[in-house]
Amino acid sequence: MKKILLFSFVAFLFNCKGNSQKPEQKEYKITKTEAEWKDQLTDMEFYVLRKAGTERAFSSPLNKNYSDGIYVCAGCETPLFKSEHKFDSGTGWPSFDREIKGNVAFSTDQKLGYTRTEEHCAKCGGHLGHVFNDGPKNTTGTRHCINGVALNFIPKEN
Repeated sequence: MKKILLFSFVAFLFNCKGNSQKPEQKEYKITKTEAEWKDQLTDMEFYVLRKAGTERAFSSPLNKNYSDGIYVCAGCETPLFKSEHKFDSGTGWPSFDREIKGNVAFSTDQKLGYTRTEEHCAKCGGHLGHVFNDGPKNTTGTRHCINGVALNFIPKEN
C-alpha cells in the first residue's frame, strides 16, 4: 500500500506542471540579439528594457515632465503614452492612467513573491514597468508606473 501511495504522489508531482505555468512566449516585430541591443542602448536602458530592471525612484527627468507631447519606447520609438494621461503619483516614476492601446503588452510578473502585471513595448518587448489599480479614480483607476529610462519624450510641435 505504501508503494502505491508513493508512486501516486510522485506521478502527481510530475503531472502538475500545466500550460499555465509555462513562461509566456511572445514574438515581437523587432527582434535583436543581446549584442545588438547593447550597442544601441545605454547601460541603464539595457538593464531596464532588456533585463527587466528598475531605475531608482526620482532619478528620471521625465518624472516631473508635464510638457505636451508623446512618450515613446527608448528601444524602438513606438508611441506608448500621451502626455495628457500623465499624472504625479508621488512614487518617483513617471505615471500614466492609460496606455496607447495596442502598443503596450502585458504579462504576469511574480519575481518579488507576489503577482504583478508587467508592461512591455508591444513592438520590441522592452520592459517598461508595471500597472496597478491605485490610479486616479476620476479617470481609469489604473497607474502605469513606468521607468523613465525606458521612454523618450517627443514634444508636441506648436
